[in-house]
Amino acid sequence: MSVWEAILLGVVQGITEFLPISSSGHLILVPWLLGWGEPGLMFSVGVHLGTLAAVIIYFRRDLFSMALALPKGVASGQPLRDPTSRLALIIVVGSIPAAIVGLTAGTALEDFFHAGGGGNLAIALVAVMLIVVALALGWAERVANHRRPIDDIRMKDGVLIGLAQALALFPGVSRSGGTITAGLFLGFRREAAARFSFLLGVPAVLGAGLFEVRNLIDNGLAGGELPVFAAGILTSAIVGYLSIAFLLRFLVRHSTLIFIVYRIAFGLLVLSLFALGFR
Repeated sequence: MSVWEAILLGVVQGITEFLPISSSGHLILVPWLLGWGEPGLMFSVGVHLGTLAAVIIYFRRDLFSMALALPKGVASGQPLRDPTSRLALIIVVGSIPAAIVGLTAGTALEDFFHAGGGGNLAIALVAVMLIVVALALGWAERVANHRRPIDDIRMKDGVLIGLAQALALFPGVSRSGGTITAGLFLGFRREAAARFSFLLGVPAVLGAGLFEVRNLIDNGLAGGELPVFAAGILTSAIVGYLSIAFLLRFLVRHSTLIFIVYRIAFGLLVLSLFALGFR
């Protein structure tokens, strides 16, 4: 992979990580469409760390407040009384499903989708999931009342949205797409569902990132890989920060229809190319 390819994939990651259109799916489909080699899970995790930096910087005040509030809440024996402590605890509990799926099925998913084990079948499944989740998001938009603010979140909500996040380990689902869809079904406002989605993603992406950083330290990078790795991380961080700001403003006044249409159109395009024997 060249530095310019890494920059392009960093832009793709920065945009798609927070928009509900599947970053992992795009990191598989874009190289396939362009005839590039598979970037591999290590590079994918690297650009995910870039977008993790973006979300930590953007929500630094919220995260700092929760980091202070949760120990105080636990020490008092009433961690659910204070809204900030409650939100932090819900994020911790809501992160458990993704951790379980990652530990039990992560290697199999990596081999099938990221290491080329699934071949063209993996490409087709990613496209199918783009369409399936688009239909689910459309259904959620249709039935949701869009009334609940993020301060109204309860433990049950966090667990249900956390289960949706666990499904996003399958490329094409989209972590933000799955969690925003679940949030809409639970009656949250669009921007509240997106905000909780971003905050909930911090432990999951951080955990996966630390695990792969350990592998990176053990195995090291080849001499020419460091600039590529750095270019991808930096680009995804910058573009990711801008994407967060855009989506939170966008969802205040608009629905997710544009993302639903995009997911369906892109999924159908890939399936059509697949059926025609492309690649």
